[in-house]
Amino acid sequence: MAVQLSDHFTYRKLFAFVLPPIAMMLLTSVYTMVDGLFVSHFVGKTAFAAVNFVFPVVILMAGLGSMFGTGGTALVAKTLGQGAAKRAKRYFTQIILLASLSGILMGALGCICLPGICRVLGATPKLMPDALTYGRIMLAFLPCCILQWTFQSLLIAAEKPNLAFWLSVAGGLTNIVLDAVFMAWLGWGVAGAALATGISQVVAGMVPVLYFILPNNSLLRFRRTRIQPRPMLQACSNGASEFVSSISGALVGMLYNYQLIRYFGEDGVAAYGVVMYVSFFFVAIFIGYDMGSTPLLAYNHGAENHYELRNLFSKSVTFVGTCGAMLTVLALTFAHSIAEVFVGYSDSLTLLTEHAFWVYGLAFMLMGFNIFASGLFTAMNNGFVSAVISLLRTFGFQAAAVLGLPLLFGAEGIWWAVSVAEVGTLVISACLVLCYRRRYRYL
Repeated sequence: MAVQLSDHFTYRKLFAFVLPPIAMMLLTSVYTMVDGLFVSHFVGKTAFAAVNFVFPVVILMAGLGSMFGTGGTALVAKTLGQGAAKRAKRYFTQIILLASLSGILMGALGCICLPGICRVLGATPKLMPDALTYGRIMLAFLPCCILQWTFQSLLIAAEKPNLAFWLSVAGGLTNIVLDAVFMAWLGWGVAGAALATGISQVVAGMVPVLYFILPNNSLLRFRRTRIQPRPMLQACSNGASEFVSSISGALVGMLYNYQLIRYFGEDGVAAYGVVMYVSFFFVAIFIGYDMGSTPLLAYNHGAENHYELRNLFSKSVTFVGTCGAMLTVLALTFAHSIAEVFVGYSDSLTLLTEHAFWVYGLAFMLMGFNIFASGLFTAMNNGFVSAVISLLRTFGFQAAAVLGLPLLFGAEGIWWAVSVAEVGTLVISACLVLCYRRRYRYL
């Protein structure tokens, strides 16, 4: 089914448009889980804990890709909705240039600072060698990682969601095959895991560069341009919520690891790693929907088509609510099976992981609403409100909960932190959506 940004969206047409980014995010999460499975089973529990210990540091820097991708997509889609196709192409080119330069700078800075960061976060002598090996290799590929995340959103604005999906498939299959070769066959350990992921990012991040250099039938293509500070600052500030979300999620992940080492030791970090892998798979549905719906909302905002905005808003709320309820049921039903798959070689670790996932799974009922609320304001080009929601959800409430709840309830409080944070964020999100309804007319 051919779908354009300017269409009227029934449930069927909306689902057809958002399905490729949802599938793309689901596949990305599956490939990430496969990485974890290979490390856990072929390298061991300590290496698995080390990878999950340093991974938030990498995600913190890779969050630039989500900022450029989401903020740039909203700007480009709004500009296309205003009928300014040439200007949209110039903005698109500038966004990719900034993403590339930022990836090179942050990757180099991260490699230099990584040992100090790991020490501050409390890495044990057993964790440090594998954490540094994995982290440095991943940071060397950071420019490609940032481009991959940037293009995943911008390809949707170019009306090429299927291309984004197939690039994700190609990158993911590359990752899985190389995981098997580097870890199971050659025995390269965590270095093999990092190399497999990095090479897959080269595939998914660099192929779109060639696509947009060459003539194509999409809405976008690279054009000669100079960097225009004002629109680029607008794009970055508008995508700040996603960058804030990535930074906050990484910082909170570090806080979790710090607390888990104190209360549970390395087993706590390993159990949290399993929960995060599976959580990323579940939340990928909401993130993929957000990636698919943002250009639609932004386009109709730019075109001042308020009827279609209201249509998309109501259908989106129904979608994320239904998915949230289903995901919570799945999490509670399959908690034990999930733990067995990842860490079945250790009975104590399996029990700890199962319990953690039971508690964490309750939060899926609310996550979708908060992620959509943040994405809604990004689409309206109101990066400040979007960033407030993301910051409260991924850092403010969670940081307070993960540090405060263990003081009141002991180690059990760590696992409840995310549910408490989602409840608090939902209250704020609902208030902001209602407050801005007259300005943007999505209600």
